Order: sequence, then structure tokens, then C-alpha cells
Amino acid sequence: MQVTETLNEGLKRGYTITVTNDELEAKVNEKLTEAQPEIEMKGFRKGKVPMAMLKKQFGQRLLGESMQEAIDGAMNEHLEQSGDRPAAQPQMKMTNEDWKEGDDVVVEVSYETLPTIPDVDFSKVELERLVVKADDASVDEALQNLASTSKSFAPKRNGKAADGDQVIFDFVGKVDGEAFEGGTAEDYPLVLGSGSFIPGFEDGLIGVKAKEERDVEVTFPENYQAENLAGKAAVFSCTVKEVKKPVDAEVDDELAKKFGAEDLAGLKAQIAERLEHEYTGASRAIVKRSLLDALDGVVSFDLPQSLVDAEANQIAHQLWHEEHPEVEGHNHDAIEPTEEHKSLAERRVKLGLLLAEVGQKAEIQVTDAELTQAVMNQARQYPGQERQFFEFVQQNAQFRQQLQAPIFEDKVVDHILTVAKVDEKEVSKDDLQKAVEALEDE
Repeated sequence: MQVTETLNEGLKRGYTITVTNDELEAKVNEKLTEAQPEIEMKGFRKGKVPMAMLKKQFGQRLLGESMQEAIDGAMNEHLEQSGDRPAAQPQMKMTNEDWKEGDDVVVEVSYETLPTIPDVDFSKVELERLVVKADDASVDEALQNLASTSKSFAPKRNGKAADGDQVIFDFVGKVDGEAFEGGTAEDYPLVLGSGSFIPGFEDGLIGVKAKEERDVEVTFPENYQAENLAGKAAVFSCTVKEVKKPVDAEVDDELAKKFGAEDLAGLKAQIAERLEHEYTGASRAIVKRSLLDALDGVVSFDLPQSLVDAEANQIAHQLWHEEHPEVEGHNHDAIEPTEEHKSLAERRVKLGLLLAEVGQKAEIQVTDAELTQAVMNQARQYPGQERQFFEFVQQNAQFRQQLQAPIFEDKVVDHILTVAKVDEKEVSKDDLQKAVEALEDE
């Protein structure tokens, strides 16, 4: 067996692998000899079938297996000796396409190897982490928001129903003078402006008073779920029983108990903890971006073009679908990446290779517990279908890798941040929000 280098340019590598007919014959005979003791054939006792008959019966299949094993073995041995790490699956092509039994096998192999990643002195990377404390004003604001979401309704005496008021009423809906299924209710509580009913219905009750009767004319949307009503004009005969105005809940111990706290002080402590957790998460996103920007500026090495092209195509494809949400699937013309897509792809590939190298050297791994938690978080997006989702994850190694990748990246980033020089700067909530918005606009 012979491996000859044909290309060594940058990260590109090319080789010719030649497997002689004698080597293939030897491998086939080795396999037949190994299997002979267990083979039975009509007219022969077990283990006594002549080698010539075995070769005639199984030779072609074993020849193909031997050919593949020989090429794979030569490739693995080459990679082990050279230290090359292919960026993607090597491309292999048989050069003697008119090959016939008895000929040598000649295969051309090409791939891009992963680059050597330079060491980075992370202690020289200077970053700034924004720190925001949950002050009393922020906690009070959150408390007021909770109170507004826990509002009740009190009778609105001698008043007309306005947007945000609750109307208690009976109604009967008719299409072409006939009542339809699901179009009748009694003592129904409807908050005007909530969008609970079809467009135009709630607007038709603006200004009603208790004990008033009113007909509300509407048209069902063309895409209404009940096909027999889609696009139809309807009249709802409404009898208003009561009109109520919204009343925010009192900020007191009772409100705290509604949200699982023992008292108001306990609820305030929970809110402060939650706010600081949110602030910490936002601050981390900002410092992570700053770290990646810094690394992008100080690290340089050759990039495998195949990885850059694949990433640019993926970026272009994803952004195209975001701009054309009405198109489902991939039945569309080819999408050509722009220079902006290619530039972003180069950044992602470079940082991805760098973080992977740092993580490998630091022996960072994603634990089973961390992966399980990620699976659980994803499963919550499919209520009622959790079992099917778990089965899908178990059977799909590529999807598990997709779940692991961001966890691994975050652990590597945390590792680098422990080495880098990170100064903390206390800022206001508004300053943090502006920094987050600037991050999203990039």
C-alpha cells in the first residue's frame, strides 16, 4: 500500500492511495480463512468447504469490503502519522473508474486540515463588566406591575363601558338569522380591548351600560377556524348585565401570598433577586460579546475555506427565511451569500475554532446533567409532546451536539473570563438597557 502526497498548499491537502491487487487478494484470503471453520455448504461438512468454492461464493463481496478497509486503514494511519485533523469529511475518488478484478486500486483523497491555533495570553485581555443593583425604585416598579396584573373589577356605577372595563353579558350570535353552534353564552365576562373576540366585537360594546341591549354586527375573518363561519357576516344580540372598572390589587401581604411569598418583605426580596439575576444575564451577554470582539481582533490564523463557505451559506439561508417567513421548507432558488455574510462567517469560524481549541486544552466538557437540563428546557416548548421529544433526542446524535455546543461555548467563555482582566463598573438599569439595545442593533 502506498500513500503519495499530491497537494500541500496552505490548509489544502491531497494524496493518492494505491492498494495493490496482491494486498487485496491477501485480505480476501485472510477473511475467507477466518470464516472457513464456520461455513457449511451442501455436499461438504462444516469447515471443509474448499477455499476455491468459498472465493467463488463470497469473493466479490469480500473484495469490496477489503478494498474499503484497506483505504480507510491507509487514511487513518496517514492522519495519525501526519497529525492532520480534517476540517470536514475527506473527499475520495477512485481514479481508475474502469477498474476490474485483478487491477490495483488507486484513490485520490483531498481535504482541508484544521489550522494550528496560536496560544493567546488571556490575562492581557481587558474587559468591563456592567453591574446593576436592584434598587428600591426598581423593586417598587416591579411590585406595581404585579399589582396591575392581579387587578380585580369593581362595579362601575352609572358609567358607560370603556376600553379596559369588564362587561358581564348574555349574547346570542346569528348568521343569516340562524343561531350557530358556539355563538351563545350567559353571564360572560369580557374585558374590552383584550382581543378575546373576533375583530370589531369588543369595539361594538364600547359605551354600553348595565341593563342595556345592543346588537353588534361583525364579519368573521376569512381564515376563521370554523370553515362554516369564515368570511360570514353575523349579528350578536347582547344583553348587558353589569359594567365593571379595573381596580389594581393593593401592594400588601395578601398580594405577596398570591405570588408564593409569606409576606410583602419576602416578595420584595424575591423580586430583587430576580431582577439582579436578569441584570447579571444581560451584563454577561455584553461582556461575552466584548470578549469575542477582543479575541477576533488579536487572533489570526488560516481558515478552512470549506467551513467558511458552509457557514456563509447557512447564514444567508437563515436570514433569507427570516425575511420571507411565508416560505416554508427549502423549495426556493439558490441563495448567494453576500460579502457581509462571508465576513460574518469568517468571524464565526475563527472564534469557533479558537474556543474549541481552548476548551480542549482546558479539558472542558459538557456533563450529562448539563445536557439533560438543556433537553428539559427544550422539551418545555412542546407541551404534551415531551415523550416524543425525548425519544427524538435519544435517536439524533446531531441534535444532541447542537444542544451541547452553546453550553460548551459558555463554559469556555467563563474559563477565559477567570483569566482575563475584568473590571466591574456599577451603572444604572437604564445604562444597562442601552448597552443591551446597542448589542442587538449590531
